[in-house]
Amino acid sequence: MYPQKEPSFFEKKTTMNKFVLKVLWLEQSVGISLDQRAGNTTHPLTEYFFWPRKDAWEELKTQFDTNSWIPADEAIVILNQTTDIITCWQEEGKQYSVKKIQEKFPQCLFFGHD
Repeated sequence: MYPQKEPSFFEKKTTMNKFVLKVLWLEQSVGISLDQRAGNTTHPLTEYFFWPRKDAWEELKTQFDTNSWIPADEAIVILNQTTDIITCWQEEGKQYSVKKIQEKFPQCLFFGHD
């Protein structure tokens, strides 16, 4: 359903200014939810989807497919960011503290324990 074009830097920046991925960075899983930015606060748009318990990427994509509140080009940016976070957790998760992973993905909000 979504085109395979790579979003530009401007598209990424604009999308992540309207939306924010909240991430629970845990030892056994990573939880990802999507919030909408409203000034200095955020409002939840989705529940947390936990990988590897479920496919968090697929769960977010299903939300985008069944709801029209996010345009396809913005959904691509969010899904690409989700892929990057899950891949990082899979490959290097235990090496990263919450502070260090927050530095790697500054446009997201990370929660967890060190």
